[in-house]
Amino acid sequence: MVLMRLEHFTPTYMVERIYDLTVEDLKAHGIRAVLADLDNTLLAWNNPEGTPELQKWLSDLRNGNIEVIVVSNNTTKRVAKAVKPLGVEFVSWSLKPLPRGILHVLRTQHLKRSEVIMVGDQMLTDVWAAHGAGVRSVLVQRLIASDMWQTWLNRSIEKQIKKIVFKAHPQLKWEKSLRDN
Repeated sequence: MVLMRLEHFTPTYMVERIYDLTVEDLKAHGIRAVLADLDNTLLAWNNPEGTPELQKWLSDLRNGNIEVIVVSNNTTKRVAKAVKPLGVEFVSWSLKPLPRGILHVLRTQHLKRSEVIMVGDQMLTDVWAAHGAGVRSVLVQRLIASDMWQTWLNRSIEKQIKKIVFKAHPQLKWEKSLRDN
């Protein structure tokens, strides 16, 4: 019973940064859409303009016909402002770890679960929501060491959960691509 709950927090993949996900790798895994957390996954929470590396990654995915959709717990106003210069769709108020936002994307974009991955920097929200929605999860290292104040509690709880998950799954390692364990 404890292991079953533990699996809610266990990512399918662990990739150092979202930018390490290439078109070739995603297509090889049957991915048509990347659902991405916003803060500290796609953008550093304190750098709303993003980086040239982010713009290149988004361009590469667009050229490869892979859609990027932000799934965020933030307000509509906050997410809309952040993603406007990126030209990506979004779901705000997604209520992660509930699968609500991910299921909304699956339904409205007519995507199969097997065609989607959820990428985020937190086990307690992003990975758990992905498992709840029945899609593969990708845990990435956060872009910067600091977080918005609302995330501090999650990070302290997650620190303990990571120890347990990594002990139960020693094969989990930070990778540069989607490697099947």
